[in-house]
Amino acid sequence: MILTVASGKGGTGKTTVSVNLAVLAAQTKPSVHFCDCDVEEPNAHLFLHPVLEGKKQITLPLPVVDQDLCSHCGKCAEICEFNAIISLPTRTIVFDDLCHACSGCWLVCPEKAIAQGERIIGETETGKAGPLHFTHGRLRIGETQVPPLVEAVTGSAREELIIRDAPPGVTCPAVATLHGSDFVLLVTEPTPFGLSDLMVAVELVRDLKLPCAVLVNREGSGDDRVTQYCREEGLHMLKGLPFRRDVAESISRGELIVNTIPEMKTAFQSLLDEVLSLAGEAIS
Repeated sequence: MILTVASGKGGTGKTTVSVNLAVLAAQTKPSVHFCDCDVEEPNAHLFLHPVLEGKKQITLPLPVVDQDLCSHCGKCAEICEFNAIISLPTRTIVFDDLCHACSGCWLVCPEKAIAQGERIIGETETGKAGPLHFTHGRLRIGETQVPPLVEAVTGSAREELIIRDAPPGVTCPAVATLHGSDFVLLVTEPTPFGLSDLMVAVELVRDLKLPCAVLVNREGSGDDRVTQYCREEGLHMLKGLPFRRDVAESISRGELIVNTIPEMKTAFQSLLDEVLSLAGEAIS
């Protein structure tokens, strides 16, 4: 089962929810894997403190042009939909950051002047936090191709239950994280901003035809417009998490609130049971 915790915006408490759910799940299930898919700014490790045991560089194919063989016919530039390669009368130039590694340019080159090189886009790190398996990715500074690294993180998990912490928003990295999920937990906040971004996230999840439920975090800190929206849209709402000072203080210290606040452990256990039940129904 693959459960993805996502949100339409940053700051909703998505990572807080996902790490606490994962820790509780690992206490009762024999094999749980947590994937931090926010490779541009991974932070789940700050709460889970995993012992990292392995590191792997992730690369993408990159065209390398032999100018001596190149006839500058322009076929490589014609096939590239991202303008990552241009053919001038005396030189063919590759723009590494624009290349999406589709391999079209070296397949159509009549002179076989384009070879397949590679560029490093980042790395994945794996380990364990107690019984919980852990993987996250770190994007190389300046790199623009994020989805392939996200896919490397999600592809590392083979356990019985996989919990993915998605990047915030609805851009390509979030879509890559959602791909292949069995169920999506959308975390939002009871504010106008939370509602606006939740609506976009719901639209994405529906486009991907994925079952989902909505969790309101910091309940009591805003209004009831999110509840009204979910009722009108027929979205399943889970029991929200309260807005509490002791919870905020615990999070600011990098603590797992299921380990520090007994009432929150009870709340998260109920949340986990309901989410897994909904996901099981969706799969069956």
